[in-house]
Amino acid sequence: MSHTIAVIIVSYNTAALLRACLDSLRSSTLPLEVIVVDNGSHDGSPALVREAFPEVRLIEAGHNAGFAGGNNLGLAAIGPDAHAVLLLNPDTVVHPGAIEAMAAFLEAHPRVGLVGPRLLNPDGTLQPAAFRFPTLLMAALDFFPPGEVLPGRLYGSWWHGRYPQEGGDTPFPIDHPLGACMLVRRSVLEQVGPFDAAYFMYSEEVEWCWRIRLAGWAIWQVPAARVTHVGGAATRQFRRRMLVELWRSRTRFAARRGPTFLAAHRAIVRAGALRLALCAWYGYYARGSCNRHELRERLLACGEISRL
Repeated sequence: MSHTIAVIIVSYNTAALLRACLDSLRSSTLPLEVIVVDNGSHDGSPALVREAFPEVRLIEAGHNAGFAGGNNLGLAAIGPDAHAVLLLNPDTVVHPGAIEAMAAFLEAHPRVGLVGPRLLNPDGTLQPAAFRFPTLLMAALDFFPPGEVLPGRLYGSWWHGRYPQEGGDTPFPIDHPLGACMLVRRSVLEQVGPFDAAYFMYSEEVEWCWRIRLAGWAIWQVPAARVTHVGGAATRQFRRRMLVELWRSRTRFAARRGPTFLAAHRAIVRAGALRLALCAWYGYYARGSCNRHELRERLLACGEISRL
């Protein structure tokens, strides 16, 4: 793929990680148009970009627009020469040759619209990055974890939305990748449009890939492309809020599957929220595993989730 690849990074108070991410992009042999969208950081991230990475275009949102809103700002700003767009989290380090491997795969497979890389944890171990679209069983497994309530062998299985092929080195088709790193054709963007900005955090890439698949494009993981991903660097800053946003977004996506699916999903969520609340009370009174503040936060989160 000889044309420029636009790279969009949405950052929120992740200055140190953002520096490492931008440094890693300098090893690319392909021409890149790098855009950083800053979601109102107060840790010096904008100054870092301006001073240490003058080749990067900085867009300051002025507020936390979320993952979808921030990426949409970046997508609207890409230049006319960009043939594909790499959506990248700031807590990633792109290994040499990763962008080239993903771009080459798109070039060789005209019906593939989007590809994801093999994600690695900071210690080099495999990080799950290929998933099936959410099912009711997957929602139940999240609230009633395998090994605690349900058989442990279900965790990490096909039934839990995972792909057994992820341990190998051969590219394979998937429903959607983890949103930390995705390379998409520009023609796909023009066909399906940007992210749904109603998703503030979580499930944005799921809904987007759902539309891409409905439009007839295939989505694959390319294991030869390696990217290290820290994970949760921005979202862990608001633990209760992010837990609620997770299930708000999942419920919003469930609505796309029809009223029967949505009703069943809501029943699972309510039952799961009740279980989490009971576990919080038990942890506080019987085990002393959380303090009063943590109990309050957990109960408030469970109440908000049950009302979604």
